[in-house]
Amino acid sequence: MDWLRDYVETALTPQQIGDILCHLGFPIEAIETIAADTMINVEVTSNRGDCLSHIGIARELAAVDGKPVKIPPIALRQTEPGSCTLIQVQIQEPALCNRYTARVIRNVKVGPSPDWMVKRLQTAGLRSINNVVDATNYVMLETGQPTHAFDYDKIGGGKIIVRPAVKGERLISIDGTKCDLDEAMLVIADASKPVALAGVMGGLDSEVTEGTTTVLLEAAHFDPVTVRRAARKLSLPSEASFRFERQVDTENIEYVSARCAQLIAEFSQGQAAQGMVDAWPRKMQRDTIGMRFSRLRALLGIDIPREKVLSIFQALGLGPEMKNEDLVVCTSPSWRHDLYREADLIEEAARCYGYDKIPVEPKIHIEVCPPNLREQTAAKVRTFLNGCGFYETINVSFVNTATVQLFTAMPPQSHLAVSQVSQKNMNLLRQDLLGSLAQVLQSNYRAGNRPCRLFELADTFVPAEHRPAGQLPQEQTQLGLILDDEFRVLRGVLEGMLKQICIRSEIEFRPASFKWAQAGAELLVNGRLAGMAAALHPDTAASLDMAKQTISAAQVNFDLLLDCAGAIPTARPVPRFPAIVRDLSLIIDEPVLWASISETIRAKAPSELEQIDFTGLYRGKPIPSGKKSVTVSLRFRDEQGTLRHETVDAWQSEIMDALAAKLGAQLRTV
Repeated sequence: MDWLRDYVETALTPQQIGDILCHLGFPIEAIETIAADTMINVEVTSNRGDCLSHIGIARELAAVDGKPVKIPPIALRQTEPGSCTLIQVQIQEPALCNRYTARVIRNVKVGPSPDWMVKRLQTAGLRSINNVVDATNYVMLETGQPTHAFDYDKIGGGKIIVRPAVKGERLISIDGTKCDLDEAMLVIADASKPVALAGVMGGLDSEVTEGTTTVLLEAAHFDPVTVRRAARKLSLPSEASFRFERQVDTENIEYVSARCAQLIAEFSQGQAAQGMVDAWPRKMQRDTIGMRFSRLRALLGIDIPREKVLSIFQALGLGPEMKNEDLVVCTSPSWRHDLYREADLIEEAARCYGYDKIPVEPKIHIEVCPPNLREQTAAKVRTFLNGCGFYETINVSFVNTATVQLFTAMPPQSHLAVSQVSQKNMNLLRQDLLGSLAQVLQSNYRAGNRPCRLFELADTFVPAEHRPAGQLPQEQTQLGLILDDEFRVLRGVLEGMLKQICIRSEIEFRPASFKWAQAGAELLVNGRLAGMAAALHPDTAASLDMAKQTISAAQVNFDLLLDCAGAIPTARPVPRFPAIVRDLSLIIDEPVLWASISETIRAKAPSELEQIDFTGLYRGKPIPSGKKSVTVSLRFRDEQGTLRHETVDAWQSEIMDALAAKLGAQLRTV
């Protein structure tokens, strides 16, 4: 608390400050009294790295209290020669290190820190090391910007090089950890070797000790992702990496460097060299953000006075500027990386004004609405497939290149994609569901879950034909199914489901070929293409490590099914007269398709033929090579009277004659 009051004047108690911070979106984990001071443990979200500091918390209190934030002034005495003559800085990867500064402090006497600093660091949970290291930790907790002090005399060649590590390099960190480095890590190196792991921890060989007389002070900005990966891979978390992972204020680095150099020189009786080396390859432009007061009222449901909103923005360092009666434009301060859109400004106004001032109705009014056709149809699909032994799966909407090349007709470059940093990433927005379902089936098989039947109801993203550049793909809802069984089983599931959804609709399977299939068919509903179904090709199954399995898959356009869904089924009277069923085992050439058989039968059969069913398939002795035995079940019924077997015999004979003449079929007798 005493430390916080250095930056903002407040007479509030620690409990009152804790309440304010909670309302601002910073929950308090603990408030503890330590010696004569009080420690407030604040939980900070990952997007608010600016609040991992006393000045950051002071800015939040000032935005509510209306008090100005007091930034400690710089009174750094500098002597010749300048830092530029003592050290050189080179950044090889500007994308990973956007700014690196270096100062030199000479004639330092390393020793204990002042008591007041030791107490403040201990209250914050850090132990005192020496006056140089304590100064860097103090400034980190004060500003949120980590710094690092090297022993200047241990930096070979008077040169700092910020570069990727070379595979096989090793660094021993200041805590004694042996770090085996790789190319994905960023290091601070001298002319010959790494001396620190950038943003994570310094090296043992270059640390400040009691014998240090000249200090090289680093203040820099490092890529958050690179820092996080290195710290996690090496299991080397630190206070510095925790802050770099959440972004630091690049523009404030010059102040931080001067502030830290001032404290080191003051505590160690050293002299700071004139100026600093500042390598800053590319300066970023600050974002300007507009906010409409009408939009603020619409989102929050309350009217915050304009003057209050402007004062909040001013206190937060946003520099508000009114453009007209409804629009204010702000410039995002360098320490706020989380502000980039109108909703962010509205959130800032709401939380600083007070969420408790947003009215809450004493009663919640819930309007119950019946499910619409889409919801009803989806429920029917799920219920039917669950009854057939299928489990629903939910997958991410992205797939990798290998999956696209295996299942999708269009090449990977036709997919809308996000940028990737690894070939292992799934970065292509999927155009079908089959690839995702196949991967889930593969995972279940590896876990021993057999047999396995899966389905998914989700959106796909298919590019429109002749689309202009920049046009987004069409979003279509599809139903995908996959099972480890024969195609005829899958066909039966699809026919049963479609008969429940598309009542009195004509369902047809038309032979077709697909890149991933051994044998397949297009699914037509009332003559319209509604999907596809097929048995996986052995090569496709082998690529999924299921070469010996029989796998079938299908995809149905759910949006098209909605066009024929919703019909009310009508009851039919129970037939008054019995049916006669004839099972025919046909010996037929191997290439002949079931569609050809059923079409030939329907073309020749009388109107009394009520139903045709496929009941079996056989290959082997005594069936000749190149032939197969297909068993067909024919059901005849006359609504006007009882059929006689002699009549059905005549119809059967005519049907067999047609099958023999058109398809070369023979009636199997053995």
